[in-house]
Amino acid sequence: MLKKMFKKAKISECNILEKEVVDEIIFRTIHIRNRIILELLARAGMRISEVLKLTPNDIDGRKLTLRNPKSGKEIEFVYIPQRLSNRLQEYIQLQKIALHERLFPITYGGAREVVRKAGNTVDVYLTPHDLRRFAATYASRCGTPIEIVSKVILRHANLSTTQRYLGKVSDIEAMRWIESVHG
Repeated sequence: MLKKMFKKAKISECNILEKEVVDEIIFRTIHIRNRIILELLARAGMRISEVLKLTPNDIDGRKLTLRNPKSGKEIEFVYIPQRLSNRLQEYIQLQKIALHERLFPITYGGAREVVRKAGNTVDVYLTPHDLRRFAATYASRCGTPIEIVSKVILRHANLSTTQRYLGKVSDIEAMRWIESVHG
């Protein structure tokens, strides 16, 4: 029994998606609701539970307010690109969503299925968390400081949690970065 309680945490290796693959998944998604869900996960690094709780009241331009987030804080903020903000506002108007109604009144399982089917369009097994991990990894590899990736994009309390998200760096990528810094 003690062995089970004090078992070493298993660190699983995750495949990090390439930007072109994520863009293709998003661009192939025709249904506007599904596309916005995918973009909030991949471009803003949101958790699926956070996306499903959003209401129009939570949106202030490019700044989204998360109420009762996983961190235990009262509120947290998520920042999104302008084009995504515009699509979100258009979606709210087209669907005539009231201020206190959820933007995406689907279940967690339904949202996971949306993501899975989107991945199938390019023959990739995809989960909502893969897109959150992509947001962090892509930002990091574009030169965003790890503190910003951790505290702003992923909203983690500890940098060590963020480091597990970023995955391994390939030899080719390491050489490219060394060359760009010192070459």
